[in-house]
Amino acid sequence: MAFQDIQDLNELDALKNEKDALLVYFSTTECSVCKVLKPKVAGLIEKYFPEMLTAYVEINRSPELAAQNRVFVAPTIIVFFAGKEYIRKNRSFSLDELKLEIERIYTRMFS
Repeated sequence: MAFQDIQDLNELDALKNEKDALLVYFSTTECSVCKVLKPKVAGLIEKYFPEMLTAYVEINRSPELAAQNRVFVAPTIIVFFAGKEYIRKNRSFSLDELKLEIERIYTRMFS
């Protein structure tokens, strides 16, 4: 599963409006944890949440977009359902924890 690269608020707003489930991964090129975590997050979404779209924001390239979403550390993951933020994870978190939190809302929306 590929992350859709987004660089401005208009792109993010369009994705939030067009998809009922959206995960946005905020990262920097210098973040080694981010590089390891990103493919694992992609695999998790692909395996368990096929209706969810994934997007990527490179914080150094789009600092305004990060600031508008109150993202100040990498990695940060924000999950939107029906255009609203429901889950926010940053810095250190487990994939199991992320999966369980997404699952609670996702199963109600798509079952």
